[in-house]
Amino acid sequence: MLEVHLYGKLRRFTDNQDVSRDSVVHVPVGEEDTIGDVVARIGIPLEEVGSNVFLNREYSALSRRVHDGVRLAVFPDDMQLLYKWYFDKKG
Repeated sequence: MLEVHLYGKLRRFTDNQDVSRDSVVHVPVGEEDTIGDVVARIGIPLEEVGSNVFLNREYSALSRRVHDGVRLAVFPDDMQLLYKWYFDKKG
């Protein structure tokens, strides 16, 4: 299982809309799955996903592969990272 934390307007894809609590979805993953595959499996339209995606706290591309037991954080398009040029994007 992959633990996916959703932020901002993406919280609506979980059963928890309370901003004082984590909005988490647990998603099964296959051997060849990418972050983009997981986002699509949850039902999140890609145009709502910002460039701010973190896999185990590393700034990541949607094409990056995922595996069981990792943490994914996905921010919407209206919550963009400032100074993103300071982060190496893993992909």
